[in-house]
Amino acid sequence: MSRAAGSISGICGPLALPVVFLFHPFRQRERVVPGNRRDVLRLPPGERRPGRVIPPGEKEMLDPLRRLSRKLWSGTASYRRNLVAEIIAASDQLQSETEENLRWRGIDLKWLARSGVELDELLVKSYSLMREACRRTLKMAHYPVQIEGAIAIFQGGLAEMQTGEGKTLTAVLPTYLRALTGQGCHVVTVNDYLAFRDADLNRPAFELLSMTVGCIQTPQGTDERRAHYSRDVTYGTSKELGFDFLRDRLRLDDADDPARAAGAERPVQRGHYFALVDEADSVLIDDARTPLIISTEEPTPPAFLALYEWGSHMAPELVPEEHFLYDPHKRDAVLTEAGCRKVLLSPRSNLVSRHEPEQIYRQVERALTAQYAFQRDRDYVINDDQEIQIIDESTGRMMEGRKWQQGLHQAIEAKEKVPITDRTMSAAQVTVQRFFRQYRHLGGMTGTAWSVKKEVQRTYKMRVSVIPTHRPCIREGLAPRVFATWMDKAQAVVAEVERMVVNRAVLIGTPSVAASEQLSRLLSERSIIHQLLNARKLSEEAHIISLAGRRGHVTIATNMAGRGTDILLDDNVRESGGLHVIATEMHSSARIDRQLVGRSARQGDPGSFQFFLSLDDELLDCLSPRELERLRKQAQSTGQAELPPSFLRVFTRAQKRTEKLHLRNRRMMLKQEDQRFEHHLQMGLDPFLELIDDPEG
Repeated sequence: MSRAAGSISGICGPLALPVVFLFHPFRQRERVVPGNRRDVLRLPPGERRPGRVIPPGEKEMLDPLRRLSRKLWSGTASYRRNLVAEIIAASDQLQSETEENLRWRGIDLKWLARSGVELDELLVKSYSLMREACRRTLKMAHYPVQIEGAIAIFQGGLAEMQTGEGKTLTAVLPTYLRALTGQGCHVVTVNDYLAFRDADLNRPAFELLSMTVGCIQTPQGTDERRAHYSRDVTYGTSKELGFDFLRDRLRLDDADDPARAAGAERPVQRGHYFALVDEADSVLIDDARTPLIISTEEPTPPAFLALYEWGSHMAPELVPEEHFLYDPHKRDAVLTEAGCRKVLLSPRSNLVSRHEPEQIYRQVERALTAQYAFQRDRDYVINDDQEIQIIDESTGRMMEGRKWQQGLHQAIEAKEKVPITDRTMSAAQVTVQRFFRQYRHLGGMTGTAWSVKKEVQRTYKMRVSVIPTHRPCIREGLAPRVFATWMDKAQAVVAEVERMVVNRAVLIGTPSVAASEQLSRLLSERSIIHQLLNARKLSEEAHIISLAGRRGHVTIATNMAGRGTDILLDDNVRESGGLHVIATEMHSSARIDRQLVGRSARQGDPGSFQFFLSLDDELLDCLSPRELERLRKQAQSTGQAELPPSFLRVFTRAQKRTEKLHLRNRRMMLKQEDQRFEHHLQMGLDPFLELIDDPEG
C-alpha cells in the first residue's frame, strides 16, 4: 500500500490528495488482516497515524475542491436519505412538546434566519418542526419520500414525484424554510381552484408556527392582492402572478417618481425571492409557448369591422394548395400568388378598399387560420353572452379574459358570427421563462419531468431528481386498441364501459369539449348513467370528482380531470380492481397522457388504463394528406373496424414529431425573447413595456 501510494504521489504531486477526497469524501480506514503483507502498517491501539504535512499554498487549493465535493455529495439521493432519517428522528422528539413551545421554536427559527444564519443549517430543525405541525393540524405526517422530495426542491431542483404521492404536503416543507427569511414565497399551481384548495388546507400548519398565508384569486382587487402578497406564503397561478408583475410595471411607469410610489401606485408584489411551481412541466414548459400579455382596447373603426367580416366571407372561397398553403404544425395559412390575385380581384366594399393590399392579404390569412386551425368546443367555446372564451389545451379550462392577438380573435368572432370586440394593443408582456427566471430561488415538482430534464436544466438551471414512490405502483396497462374511424372507436369505448362498470369506477378522458359531449350522447343512448366534466361545467367540478371513485360511476372528462385531481376510491372499488381509465386519444405530449393515466393506481391502490385510438384523431393532423390517405387505404384493406397493433407506431411517431416541433418552437421563442430583452436594455427601455402601434398590420 505504501509503495503504491508513494508512486501515485510521485506522479500526481499535490493533486493526489484532492482527487482521493473528491471521489471518496467519507472514505473509511481500511481494515488490516493479520498475516497480510500490509500488516506492518498497523498502529498500537489508541494511537493515530500522523497526518500528512500540507505544503504552503496547497490548503488554498484544497478548499474549493472540498466545497465542490460537498456540493456534489449534497445533491445525491444518499445524502438526502441520510437527512431524512435525521428529520424524522427530530420530528418524533417534538411530539411531547406543547403547541405553545412549537410556536416559540418557529419564532426562534425566524430570528435565526433573519439574523444571517444559512438556511442549510436550519433545514433539519425547520423540516422536523413543520412535519410535527402538519401531524397535529392536518392529521398527516410526511412520509420519507416526501421529505426527500422536499430536500431536492430546497436545493433548487425539480422533484419528479409520481401522481398521488402527496406533492401538496411536500411543498409545505421547502416553502416554510424559505419563508423564514421574511422575503415572501410564492407557491404556483395550475388553476385558481387548486390554489384556493392548497392554501386553505395548509393554512393551519403555517399559522401554528406563526406564519401567514395568502391566496391570489382572479376576482380580487388591487388592495386585496397587495394584502395577500404581503404575507409569508402566497398561493396563486402563474398567470395571476405574471399579470400582477406586468401591472406593477405599468404602475411604476405611470408614477411620477417610481422610487417613491405610494398608495394606489405601489406595486402589489414585493419581490421575487422564491417560487415553488407545482406541475412544473406544465407551467414552465407547456405554457412557455404563450407569452403573458396585458392589452389595452380601443374602438374598432368601421373600416376594420368591414375588413373582418369580408375576410371571413372570402376564406371559404379559397382552395387549399391552389390559393393558400396551410401548415398544421404552425397552425398558419399563407396565400399563394394565385390566392393573392383572387383576393385582389374579388369584389369588396369601399370600406374594405381603404386598406392597403398587404393588410387585406394578412386579414384573409387570419380568416383562413381561424377556419382551419381553430375549432369550436375544442379551442374555444361561446358563452351565454355570445363571447369567445379560449380553452387551455393542457388543462381543459377556460382562460378568462384572454384574447388572441393581431386580429385573430376578431377573425374567429367573424367566423362564428358573434359580436366583434374592440381591437387590442399590447401594453406589457412577458414570457413564462423570463418571469420565472427573475426569482432568486426556484423549485418545482411534478409527476412528469424526466423526459424534459435537459430543457429544464438549460432554461431554468434546475436539476431533475426522481423520487421513489412510498408504496409500489401496481397500475395495469392494457394493450392499446386502434380503429379505422371515430365512430368505431366510440362504440368500442361504450362496450368497454358496460363491461368494466359492473364492479369498478371508470374515468373516460377526452381531448375536447365537443368529443366529451359526443361520447356522452352515445352513453345516454345505451342508458348508461354518467357524469360529464368539461369547461362548461366548471362550477360542478368538485362535486363530480367526489363521486368519480364510487362503484358503478362513469365520468367523462376533458383534461380538467388530469393534473391535481385526486379521485378517492370506495373500499369495494379498491377490492374489485380500482379505477379504470380509458384514454380516447393520445395528446400532443406524452406527459399529458401520463397525467391522465396517473389518476388511477395512486398511493398503492390498484388500477388500470387503456388507450382507444382511431385514424380520425387530431394527433394525426400533423401528417401530410398523402400519408393519411395511405393509412386509410391500409386500414380499408384489412376489412375490419379494429386495426392490427402495428398501426400504433403511427401514433407514437406522430406524438414524438409534435413534441420535437414544440421544443423547437420554445427554443426559438426563448432565443428571440433574450435578444429582444438585451436590445431593450441597451436602448435604455423597459423590455416588459413594449407597445405595438399597429396590431392589424
